[in-house]
Amino acid sequence: MAMTSSGTAKVTLPTDTQIMITREFDAPARLVWRAYTTPELIKRWWGGERGTVTIADVDLRVGGRWRYVLVANGGFEVAFHGEYREIVPNERLVNTEAFEGIPDADEQAALVTISFIEKDGRTVLEMLVEHRNQEGRDAHINSGMEGGMQESMDLLERIAVSLAE
Repeated sequence: MAMTSSGTAKVTLPTDTQIMITREFDAPARLVWRAYTTPELIKRWWGGERGTVTIADVDLRVGGRWRYVLVANGGFEVAFHGEYREIVPNERLVNTEAFEGIPDADEQAALVTISFIEKDGRTVLEMLVEHRNQEGRDAHINSGMEGGMQESMDLLERIAVSLAE
């Protein structure tokens, strides 16, 4: 049985506008990719322990759009959406990410580049989030995102590992 690595995502701030999230998974890249991009699997991990994902729309093609909606444990909705810019199956995903809870969400959207790097049957996921300005990056960091992201990454790993069974 695979060993999961709970709470091990590392968050760094490479520049004034960037957030880098790095997390290793005990699963091959194709399974992490599948769990990351399949709507019914996204619903199981994306919200962490913070609520229930009610919508996970994915049009996985360049120019395609995605949208996730979480009904949080407090009863309110949190939604994000974006557009896919680059797709290399099992290796790289580039998309925009807009938080629907702010004015001019699309104009404030971040650019997210995710690399799935496999070595010896394990995958390192590197997620670079590039905001338009430091205020956007700081608001993202100060939103409490790290706790929810750790939960989500832990669930993502469990799901990816389970796909091999």
